Amino acid sequence: MQEIIDATIKALEDMKRAGVTHVEVSRKTLEELGRPEAMVGAASPPRPAQNRGGDAAPTSGMAELAVIEARAKACTKCRELAGCRHSVVFGVGDPHAELMFIGEAPGYDEDMKGEPFVGRAGQLLTKIILAMGFQREEVYIANVLKCRPPENRVPEPEEVANCLPFLLSQIELVKPKVIVALGATALRALLDVQLGITKMRGNWYTFREIPIMPTFHPAYLLRNPPAKADVWRDMQAVVKKLGREVPKK
Repeated sequence: MQEIIDATIKALEDMKRAGVTHVEVSRKTLEELGRPEAMVGAASPPRPAQNRGGDAAPTSGMAELAVIEARAKACTKCRELAGCRHSVVFGVGDPHAELMFIGEAPGYDEDMKGEPFVGRAGQLLTKIILAMGFQREEVYIANVLKCRPPENRVPEPEEVANCLPFLLSQIELVKPKVIVALGATALRALLDVQLGITKMRGNWYTFREIPIMPTFHPAYLLRNPPAKADVWRDMQAVVKKLGREVPKK
C-alpha cells in the first residue's frame, strides 16, 4: 500500500511542477486503487497533457492511466514475457489526444527505454506524425503488448488476450477521435479479423464507435520503402477525418 501512496504523491508533485492545478479522480479510479493487483509495482508519472496553446491542461486522465500502468507493471500472466522483459512499455503522449496510434509490441530499444516507438521504426513514426501536422506529444502511442516478445517474434494469441485489457483501458481513458492501427496484430486485436493488412489498409473501420484506419507498421516501411506512399495516403485520410487541413508534403 505504501508503494502506491508514494507513487501517487510523486506523480502529483510532478504534475504540480508542470503547472497542473486541478486533477479530477473518478470513483472508478479510487476503486481501482483498492484492487489487490494495483498494490504491486509503482507507476512512472505520465507526462502532463498539453493544450493547443502549449499550457499544461487539468486532467484526470493522467491519474487514471497511472493506476492502469501500475497494474501492467505488476502483471506476470505471460510468464515467458515477464521473465525476460527489461521494462513494461505502457504508453506515452497526451492522455486526451484526439489521435491514437497502436502498434504490435515493444522492440529492443523500447524494452530498454520503457517507451513505445523509440527505435528506427519509432523515428519513422515520429516523422509521419510531424508530416501530419502533429507533434509527437500531441498524440497517444501504445502497443497491444506491453512486454517485448523474445527476438521480436509475433505475439501469441494468448499473450494478446492477456494484455488486451490494458490497451482497452487506455482507449477508454484517452477517448481518441481516431485510432491508427499499425500492422495486422493491432488491427486483429481490436477488430478480431483475419484478413491481411494489405487488403484492409486504407479503409475505415469502427471500434466502439471510434473510426480506425489500418495501415502498415513503420517497421514494414523500413523493409519496403515504396509502401510509404500508401501510408501517406492513409494518413491524409486520417487528417481529413479529424477535420484538419492536410499539410503539403
